[in-house]
Amino acid sequence: MRFTILDFGLEDGEQNLEAMLSDKQPSNPKFNIQNPKLQVLGDAGRLQQVIWNLLSNAVKFTPPGGQIAIELSQVETDVQIQVRDTGKGINPEFLPYVFEHFRQEDGATTRKFGGLGLGLSIARQIVEMHGGTVSVESLGEGQGATFTVRLPLASQSVKMPAPEQLPESTLDLSGVSILVVDDEPDSREFVAFVLEQAGAIVTSVSSGIEALQAIEQSVPDLIVSDIGMPDLDGYMLMRQIRARLPASQVPAIALTAYAGEFDRALALKAGFQHHLAKPVEPAEIVTTLARWRGKMEANT
Repeated sequence: MRFTILDFGLEDGEQNLEAMLSDKQPSNPKFNIQNPKLQVLGDAGRLQQVIWNLLSNAVKFTPPGGQIAIELSQVETDVQIQVRDTGKGINPEFLPYVFEHFRQEDGATTRKFGGLGLGLSIARQIVEMHGGTVSVESLGEGQGATFTVRLPLASQSVKMPAPEQLPESTLDLSGVSILVVDDEPDSREFVAFVLEQAGAIVTSVSSGIEALQAIEQSVPDLIVSDIGMPDLDGYMLMRQIRARLPASQVPAIALTAYAGEFDRALALKAGFQHHLAKPVEPAEIVTTLARWRGKMEANT
């Protein structure tokens, strides 16, 4: 797919960014587009997701009166996009871990900013899938941050380097319908992204109630569910599902921060077939689901 950087909204950046801002958010977004004709080869929707992840991150951590600057330029044979803010900044000791999934600098349960820190992890995966790089610089707390994305120009694009992979058969979920249940948006989006890259058909819901409603409409091949959710937690959800659907028909995997052996036993007792503890590597999620799918096919 031929993709022009401006196609995903930088030419209307002030209008688009305004929709993300409230009266209490940073003001004066700046846009510096040196060459509006730069093109890369890639998935426009996914690359748009990268930019909006970086923008939303900048908005989240920049206080009222702060500034966010977006710059598009050509650096050697790459397109370079920089999102620079004057916000919270990043502790230098945390910089190496910024793009790791399920990592946030403030990991307290009472932290001011929500989310599990997955947006940047997803951004890195998408950029690397396009043969590019993403990096971050910060002088420290209170001194802002600069995120830099570099992608090869269309005229310079070569076959994208494949990441280290397990055998193809262990990563293939083509055509498999999977229901993902998680009340945390970052986690839900991350798992859905990983599974879709493996070819799965993913339905994502944010609560146990929504999961039951989705199953009424269409029974999935597999279920991936969080445990700690309001109103109807993962244990209660699975007990209700098992009253209708046996494990032999729809295997379920618990993907949860409740990581102890006692938690694993509770999950299995409730009706899950497997327990994965967060944080978990994307390949482990896919291979676990592929293995259970293979067991189902072998038994039919």
